Amino acid sequence: MGDSPHAFSKLAEELVGDLRGVPFREPQRQVKRPTRPLAALVEELMVKHQVGRPSTEQTIRDHWVELVGAANAAYSHAVRIDGKRLVVIAAHAVVRNEIFHHREEILQRLRLLPGCETLKSLNIRAG
Repeated sequence: MGDSPHAFSKLAEELVGDLRGVPFREPQRQVKRPTRPLAALVEELMVKHQVGRPSTEQTIRDHWVELVGAANAAYSHAVRIDGKRLVVIAAHAVVRNEIFHHREEILQRLRLLPGCETLKSLNIRAG
């Protein structure tokens, strides 16, 4: 005998429910997936989101003050790497303009960090 009970189709569950007078409240388009062990799921999510593991983005965040200066770092932060482009959010227009004008110098400093050698440009966004 199996460990889990037999899974009936939605039609069979609806028919049994009608026979017993129990309304079927499950959405028609809902797909039931098999239950997965929690430990495997948590490990998969930790790998996907790099929890507890070094990442290139975290290295950039750790050195952000040295890359753009303390004044600019207070109003900006590196968000993510899209291909060969670093996305930067700047909260103030003056800081956004300052980072834009010094982007080549910032890129040269960035390329010295481990894992950042392939970065080609900065995408500076308001935020």
